[in-house]
Order: sequence, then structure tokens, then C-alpha cells
Amino acid sequence: MLTPLKFVARERRYLLSEMAQVRGLMPLLMKRRNHLPWTLAERAELRGHLRRLSVISPYLMCFVMPGGFALLPALAWWLDRRRQRLGVMQFKRRDSGLS
Repeated sequence: MLTPLKFVARERRYLLSEMAQVRGLMPLLMKRRNHLPWTLAERAELRGHLRRLSVISPYLMCFVMPGGFALLPALAWWLDRRRQRLGVMQFKRRDSGLS
């Protein structure tokens, strides 16, 4: 079982790693604004950046919204529920030999 401090440290490492991977997003977006076309590789990179942002968006809501810190207990519940569901799905895949 995770203690609250270990949970916070794990989530902080996860957020920092995701945010570090999204660093090249702004120059990529500005390319289109400067009337330069995106290549297929750049479009794939852009899709990856947007996926990463969608994963961390619940965290960002707590910092951006007024009173967002009141949502932290709900966010913790949602993350825990999601982890439990993913664990069950992985367990089922392993038993059926689909992984």
C-alpha cells in the first residue's frame, strides 16, 4: 500500500516526465501559424503531444480553475478507481493470453 508521501512523489515524477515530453509543442504549433506546412512526421508528433496533454488535463484543472484545489480529493478517487480498473483489465488479458 502506498503512503500519501509516496503517492505524491510518484504522481509528481509522472507529471514532470509527461510535461518534459510536451516541450516541443509550441514551436510545432507556431509552424502552422507562420504558414509553413506540417510533414507527416510532425503531424504524428503533434498527435502524441495532444494525447499526453489529454492524460494530464485532470491535474491541470486543479491548478487552473478557481477553487480547483477543492477537486483534489475527487481527482485522487478517480485516479485510484482508474488504476484498479486497469489492473483488472491487465489481469484478464494475462489469463486469456491476449497480451
